[in-house]
Amino acid sequence: MTLRLPLPDGSTRAYTPRTEPLALSPAGPLTSRTVFSAAHVVADPYADTTPDSPAAVDWDATLAFRRHLWSHGLGVAEAMDTAQRGMGLDWAGAAELIRRSAAEARAVGGRIACGVGTDQITGGTLAEIRAAYEEQLAVAEESGAQAVLMASRALAAAATGPEDYLDLYGHLLRQAGEPVVLHWLGPMFDPALDGYWGSSDLDAATETFLDVIGAHPDKVDGIKVSLLDARREVELRRRLPEGVRCYTGDDFHYPELIAGDEQGFSHALLGVFDPLGPLAAEAVRILDTGDVAGFRKTLDPTVALSRHLFRAPTRFYKTGVVFLAWLAGHQEHFTMVGGLQSARSLPHLARAYELADGLGLFPDPARAESRMRSLLTVYGVPQ
Repeated sequence: MTLRLPLPDGSTRAYTPRTEPLALSPAGPLTSRTVFSAAHVVADPYADTTPDSPAAVDWDATLAFRRHLWSHGLGVAEAMDTAQRGMGLDWAGAAELIRRSAAEARAVGGRIACGVGTDQITGGTLAEIRAAYEEQLAVAEESGAQAVLMASRALAAAATGPEDYLDLYGHLLRQAGEPVVLHWLGPMFDPALDGYWGSSDLDAATETFLDVIGAHPDKVDGIKVSLLDARREVELRRRLPEGVRCYTGDDFHYPELIAGDEQGFSHALLGVFDPLGPLAAEAVRILDTGDVAGFRKTLDPTVALSRHLFRAPTRFYKTGVVFLAWLAGHQEHFTMVGGLQSARSLPHLARAYELADGLGLFPDPARAESRMRSLLTVYGVPQ
């Protein structure tokens, strides 16, 4: 059966879906790389909410998706931007998510890291920002999860220069009970983070970032870099202190960065591994055997889908991620907290479907085709 998929110019084209998915079975832990998938939240479709209401989460479906990721040997990066932190999920919802997911991780033996930020406040003094970080860090640590110190919109607005970042992060790192991951999220993901680390000049910002790490290397497990700049990431990871890992957050260049070179490689903490989970895990298992070419052959074809999902405005990539989860059968609806299902156009979603289907990502291609057809019908696309 064919589908008529809409194109950006207003026309349609015929597409014939594949009939067989990839055969990817759950398996044990990965060994050559530490790999986290940032995970989305599943909204409660029956909640009577508005876009600015507190998030209504379907906890059963949300936790089931995390079990899916753990079953394939992936770690879960919880309550980060993929979970719509600051874009539909407020701190109260994120705290509940951290507690529930950390408990689920203990129950199944899954690895989990949780985002720690300042989104319970919208601004404030440096002292208030520090207190907000401390509150969230306590929740993550009390839950037994590794902390990811996320970039703060409030800090970006309040800081007057690099010294404020050095002081605040130094305080938090001294206070942390276990080594944390530092997260540098670029302005393409969140425009409010422009100038983070005290400068819009990325070279200057990099020096401050390295100063923070260098002052407390025993408290930094690794860094997550989300700048969509492979060259800069490689240069940065080569300057990290011994024992500090680089977790790539580059959803455009992840195969080459994970594969690495003669001077090292990146681990991974990626939003695109939410829809790619089983295939990404399979690729890393190939890499575990030392077969770099086989790893690239498996993962390189996924980059076209990732670049499409993360195209500008990049912060709306979550819409495509949740859309693909619906098509794949991980949830029974295409509804998002904050109403973010409206953030991408129908032609964008149609292309995401086509690329994902071509990769064999849907466990039941017929179900994915039926759901895609129903969406097209709602939008009035003749079939």
